[in-house]
Amino acid sequence: MRKTMVLTAAVLAVAGAVPAVATAGDSPSAASGGWHPKARNIVYIQGDGMGAAQREFVRLATTGRTGDLVMNRLPVTGMVHTDPGDPGELVTDSAAAATALATGHKTRNGAVGQDAQGRRLLTVLEQAKRAGKSTGLVTTAQVTGASPAAFASHVPSRDLQSDIAQQYITESRPEVLLGGGEDWWLPKGDPGAWPDKPGEESRSTHGNLIEQAKRSGYTYVRNAGELAATRAPRLLGLFANEDMVDYGPDGKGAYQPKVALPVMAKKALDTLSANPRGFFLFLEEEGIDGMSHENNAHGVLDAGRALDAAVAEVLRFTRSHPDTLVIVGGDHETGGLAIEDTDGAPEGDEDGPFPVPGTKLSLTVDWTTGDHSGVPTPVTATGPGADRLDGTVDNTDVYRAMVSAARL
Repeated sequence: MRKTMVLTAAVLAVAGAVPAVATAGDSPSAASGGWHPKARNIVYIQGDGMGAAQREFVRLATTGRTGDLVMNRLPVTGMVHTDPGDPGELVTDSAAAATALATGHKTRNGAVGQDAQGRRLLTVLEQAKRAGKSTGLVTTAQVTGASPAAFASHVPSRDLQSDIAQQYITESRPEVLLGGGEDWWLPKGDPGAWPDKPGEESRSTHGNLIEQAKRSGYTYVRNAGELAATRAPRLLGLFANEDMVDYGPDGKGAYQPKVALPVMAKKALDTLSANPRGFFLFLEEEGIDGMSHENNAHGVLDAGRALDAAVAEVLRFTRSHPDTLVIVGGDHETGGLAIEDTDGAPEGDEDGPFPVPGTKLSLTVDWTTGDHSGVPTPVTATGPGADRLDGTVDNTDVYRAMVSAARL
């Protein structure tokens, strides 16, 4: 399912030249076992909960029939199986999916950075760190949430978020940690920078982890202004009590993170690229998943647009750093989203109508569940080693593509 290697003018205008996966005489296909150029940097970009339907909905509602998203224009396209290594379930949660992506091993739902027997699994982030590279986790979720946690921690349950935070600052030590989840870093009774909403409270089981992080060399930033002002080489930024997105059903939930995902992405790239040995960066938009759980199509659209803007930011970086492997994928699909023609007022679980730019048409979004589904998710990629993701692959193959590309 390889796309053409010819770049469109639209790609060049939005993000600059996308590095080619391979040129004639440069690198045989992965299937041939031939030589590949080495990736100095790896950026794994995740739309949590983003299946093919979410990507197509955002495309149609944003660019219309004849346009496309930046993430869809990357030269390699594949489909990824998402089922977990869980004896009792076929549909994955984010912890098992992210563990497969981060370690190349399937595990049970709920486990983070561990196999089904509770043994620690080495992650691509940890391998990058051992190779002398800088590392980062950036998300609109809680930075200790299941997906980022699987790349830099090892716990039996995704709910142990204070344990995850402690492992970040004492063991894996990513240079950049940006996202939400302040409540897991502060003890009960210490409200921190973000006032608690009903049902929220600080709950660290390891004392004041923000102060511990600062003592161990992290610069702590609390808002967009402080993030923009700092030039520190090691950053901890917590921009919400929990996730950075206000979830709720259509008309109630709002995608309004206090620091935009593209802004966090640029700061992470600027900080990590100072290392001449390169870096590994996990970059995630959580709003697609959270809003799909709520069957909130307007929220999915806003989150999808933000994700695509973050992809464009990363591709701008690759113009001067072509030795960067960029992968855009989803850990699983959420909501069983369906795109339908508009034929009257929406009914039941339907959202819309959404106009399709450049046409007189509109679409309606329907939902089949408020949970995850078991369908495969699309992946697009560019840069050294991206061709390893061409075709239908397993989520564990995404890990193998990353470590092979960087020779970790």
